[in-house]
Amino acid sequence: MAGKKADSTVDAGRAANRAPVVAALDLGQSKVACFIMKPDGVRHADRTIRVAGASHVQSKGVRGGAIVNMDEAAQAIGHAVERAERTAGAPVSGVIVTTAIGQMASHRVQARVSLGANPIGDADLARAIGMALAQIRLPNRRPIHVLPIGWSVDGARGVHDPRAMRGHSLGLDLLVVSMAEGAFASLSHCLELAHLDLQGVAAAPVVSSLASLEEDEMDLGCVCIDMGGGSTSAAVWGGRSLLHIESLNVGGDHVTSDIARGLSTSKAGAERLKTLHGSAMASANEDREMLEAPPRGEDVGAGPVIVPRAMLKTVIAPRVEETLELLRDRLRNAGVGLEPGAGLVLAGGASQLNGVRELAVRVFDRPVRLGRPQRAPHLADSAAGPAFCSAAGVLLRAAYGPREAVSARKLMSRQITAADAPRIQGGNLVARAAGWLRDNL
Repeated sequence: MAGKKADSTVDAGRAANRAPVVAALDLGQSKVACFIMKPDGVRHADRTIRVAGASHVQSKGVRGGAIVNMDEAAQAIGHAVERAERTAGAPVSGVIVTTAIGQMASHRVQARVSLGANPIGDADLARAIGMALAQIRLPNRRPIHVLPIGWSVDGARGVHDPRAMRGHSLGLDLLVVSMAEGAFASLSHCLELAHLDLQGVAAAPVVSSLASLEEDEMDLGCVCIDMGGGSTSAAVWGGRSLLHIESLNVGGDHVTSDIARGLSTSKAGAERLKTLHGSAMASANEDREMLEAPPRGEDVGAGPVIVPRAMLKTVIAPRVEETLELLRDRLRNAGVGLEPGAGLVLAGGASQLNGVRELAVRVFDRPVRLGRPQRAPHLADSAAGPAFCSAAGVLLRAAYGPREAVSARKLMSRQITAADAPRIQGGNLVARAAGWLRDNL
């Protein structure tokens, strides 16, 4: 499965061409999932992928948006990867990790360069990219995505390809998604304990969006909300660009804990009640329907906990509603406005709870649908639901992009500073800038 830690890592956007396989590892508080794609799994004709191996196991050692037990987390990661390897019939030496741990956040940086009398060319693009990279100053944080929002010429925004245009100034907006430096270091060490190379980190809501959103949704405006066990995060899209990331350390496991406390049952019993009978909205006959759950503790003489189903809803609904309202308010405070009619797509395992979609419609007052890995059509039913959007999204990103302004190798090697910007790209900056623009149109 694993090999010695390599001295360098590959760019996630080119992994499908350089490595025998691409492996995506979804590290969350509830589960650890691994998807493996072989080079022949990229179907360019319809822009889909075929997943050669998929597995998931119960997560351990992750809590409160952080890795709290290295050995337990590494063991769970190893089990997930080993199972996927057996299904795919291919060994894995490194993985691209998608996760919501590490207090992920987004930051915008802008650059503006003066133009001469000639039409805009690749050299002008390179100057703008270099100047934008020089604006990235994030103490104690590690950039994991550097993506274009858009170009502007003489202040006119919405330009997708400014080459051959004329003007006095060229502007560029970049979105930088980052995580806490300490969380990145812990993740890297955890992968080392599992004898795996860390080939890149992807924010869960970003790659969940790539798997679950339609192109029209990304263009017209949409929010993809990834509802995991330990966190709820959102990616805001508009004009075919990622505009903002928001993250809360509240998820489905908090609902389970509320049920366990409110009904005096065990965590396992609470999870079973939530999965089989839980709902965030009222249903018919719930006052007369009685549910049983095991008592908390080891008293063999204690009888089961018996409660009406209506009581279960009174525990679940306030927590889910509070989480969605908090996320809504944070998005508003971030100044990320959505056009009227722009929809929401829910992904992540916690989104499958009955009534969550209806509650999201009420909280956000806009259309809401449940997302699935749409461009991975051959997944088994057990791995084709909303809980696996982020793992599928990593493979789709590796196959089709978007390509980022800075390679995964550079992002993982050290923080980007103003001093790094002139040499961050390495090699021919002009050629790389042109290629980056071409791949993101």
